[in-house]
Amino acid sequence: MAPEVRGDRRSGAEGPIFAVALLVLVVAWGTAGYMLIEGWSAWDAFYMTIITVTTVGYREIHELSRAGQAFTVAVLLSGVGAALYTFTLLATVIVEGGIPGRLQRWRRRRMLDTIKDHFIICGYGRIGSMIAQQFRRQNVPYVIVERDPDRLQTAIEAGALAVEADASREDVLKRVGIARARGFIAAVGTDAENVYAVLSARVLRPDLFIVGRAETEDATVKLKRAGADRVISPYQIGAVQMAQTALRPAVVDFVELATNADNLELAMEEITIASDSELADRSILDANLRQRFGVIVVGIQREDRRMEFNPEPEVAIRAGDKLVVLGRPDSLKRLETEAAHS
Repeated sequence: MAPEVRGDRRSGAEGPIFAVALLVLVVAWGTAGYMLIEGWSAWDAFYMTIITVTTVGYREIHELSRAGQAFTVAVLLSGVGAALYTFTLLATVIVEGGIPGRLQRWRRRRMLDTIKDHFIICGYGRIGSMIAQQFRRQNVPYVIVERDPDRLQTAIEAGALAVEADASREDVLKRVGIARARGFIAAVGTDAENVYAVLSARVLRPDLFIVGRAETEDATVKLKRAGADRVISPYQIGAVQMAQTALRPAVVDFVELATNADNLELAMEEITIASDSELADRSILDANLRQRFGVIVVGIQREDRRMEFNPEPEVAIRAGDKLVVLGRPDSLKRLETEAAHS
């Protein structure tokens, strides 16, 4: 099955198209008939056909011969029915929201063709919907791929750009812009579907950042082999969170405060150092991050993914490093701009 935006059905358009074509055919037939039978000009013949089909009751353009009168009866019998059928069907389409619906689907297709730097979320269940909610709060673009029609409708009603399709199909992933995507999240209900989705995404984009959801340890291993950069087990994370909350509630409260997207006072963010940034090849002390931006460097992830926690002031910042920093959201934005440009 080809991927489609929810509700993009062709059958709904066939009725109106046929009705309009039928009405145009009757008008053309009537115009040609008056021209041949009565010898009228094209305009007179067209005008006579229109007033006959619409039954407006105007006078005849010219005197009609007996053949012309018989032809007028034929135009009335065929044209009035075609006109009523066409106008009724078009009115029904408008009343039922057909035209607005088609405009909305056209807009969604346009968005799919132009969206970039987005995340592809496979599955809109309990996990997928919460991921989408977080992205929505932080204004991060994303596309939902979901096979279940009811879940897909829920995603659309929440304002998401969504496609009804199988996330493991390569043509589907191309349709949702995997070539322009920032990341891929496999959060379908079963481990097997997530493995296939991750594998398909990795084949199409070897450089894409991929996160997979796993229910079991075996699935975790298979997802990593399929190409996932990170594998998350909701049950394991939930259990660890509950244990940490019981043992260290103040620490958990602080982490939640720092990572909450709605917090306007404090935030934790990762910031990548561009190769042409003036922060590259300088120490934390020389970069003067604390005084200039009011942020605290919690850690540095090197290009080899090795993490250095609580780095010393003399530690060098290199191009490609990711700084894990803590500070006010506006300060983090200024630092991100500085890190991305020279």
